[in-house]
Amino acid sequence: MRILQVEDEPAAAKMLGKGLREQGYAVDTAHDGVDASYKAAVNQYDLIILDVVLRGQDGFGICRDLRTAGFSGPILMLTARDSVEDRIRGLDVGADDYLTKPFDYLELLARVRALLRRRRSPYVETIDVGDLRIDLKAHTVTRATLPIELTAKEYTILEYLASRRGELVSREDLSEHAWDENYDPFSNLIEVYILRLRKKIDAMHEVKLLRTRRGKGYMLCADSVTASDA
Repeated sequence: MRILQVEDEPAAAKMLGKGLREQGYAVDTAHDGVDASYKAAVNQYDLIILDVVLRGQDGFGICRDLRTAGFSGPILMLTARDSVEDRIRGLDVGADDYLTKPFDYLELLARVRALLRRRRSPYVETIDVGDLRIDLKAHTVTRATLPIELTAKEYTILEYLASRRGELVSREDLSEHAWDENYDPFSNLIEVYILRLRKKIDAMHEVKLLRTRRGKGYMLCADSVTASDA
């Protein structure tokens, strides 16, 4: 999943970004409203984390502009302002959740997970593809009840493919959601990770779930393999 954080303090942006990346999220940073609006227009973000106190336009104005421009994903606002009026204002301009500083980092992660789950469905906590189960809350994966150990990036890719199960996901689409703006489109990173995932989830099983459509993309599917699948 790809996240845009809007934060004008370099140290705070670096610390939060590092923590999110360690959980497998791809993270871009915008330092003001203009930068945030531009990046939200040219990239596909699954969630935006928006600080309220910024130089120039504040987070309330940025949130309102993002919604006016058509961003429909969840927005989590962060602020040291803890008055009821400020929380109401944040929700009224389009925020989905509001977390006051100082906050516990584990609580922030829990809110991020909850917002991402809510975007799919308020009740979805697991995704099943055949005998493969992905626990969206615990970030764990099993196949035929046996645990599969994945790196953070492997989990991110698998979760996104599972959320689109049965659909063909293009290389470009996958890179948009699993990598940040520093991703090199000419690299073979996607192919490397797909190969690793295939070994971990399919190697010991007769039914192959992770398919490659040459020149088109990837699919996670429990249906029978066709001649065009690899």
